[in-house]
Amino acid sequence: MKKNILIIGGSSGIGLEIVRQINEEHNVYVASRTNESLTQLKHKFLKIDISDQTIDSSLIPECLDGLVYCPGTINLRPFRGIKPETFIEDFNLNVMGAIKSIQAVLKNLNNSEHASIVLFSTVAVQTGMPFHSSIAASKGAIEGLTRSLAAEFAPKISVNAIAPSIVDTPLSDKFLNNEAKMQRAVERHPLKKVGSPGDLASTAVFLLTNSSWITGQVIGVDGGIGNLKI
Repeated sequence: MKKNILIIGGSSGIGLEIVRQINEEHNVYVASRTNESLTQLKHKFLKIDISDQTIDSSLIPECLDGLVYCPGTINLRPFRGIKPETFIEDFNLNVMGAIKSIQAVLKNLNNSEHASIVLFSTVAVQTGMPFHSSIAASKGAIEGLTRSLAAEFAPKISVNAIAPSIVDTPLSDKFLNNEAKMQRAVERHPLKKVGSPGDLASTAVFLLTNSSWITGQVIGVDGGIGNLKI
């Protein structure tokens, strides 16, 4: 049965790959700032204003079976050099954006027989890493939100988060933009590879379309770096 799925931030990286994997089998609604990369895909486009996370919801169906919130930040710098405003900016995009998106369509999700919400954290919440204080702080809030909402929304709506390590997307390009940087990233991971958008998208698609007994989980898709030392 076709599901109605809303993807926030589906025009690049992981979000775009999710659209590619499900757009033929399900009704996909994409909210993002731009639509250029989606022109060849079957979907419905909703303009989103990232500055205040408002969504033009006129095209969203009354019954929504899935929601994915993809926007995120990667500010990796020494703590002493990060201004408090940067923490606030990261929190607003990573956390408040997710909260506003969920609240905007919660009624639609409740109209589904069983809906699924997928959020994104980072391996740096579980595994302390230098220079990750800002992203780990905001994504730590996402993990708390995931568990809290999973408890509150059960059994009607499942809520899970995916916690990746570095993924080869436009957002992380400055950390992988030459052979030396890429090789260092590869060697840090037990599986000796950097994540691809497809690695993350396939997990998100599973949670959206094939999972009926998983909720409140933070699922590590991280090449083993979160739990293994070899």
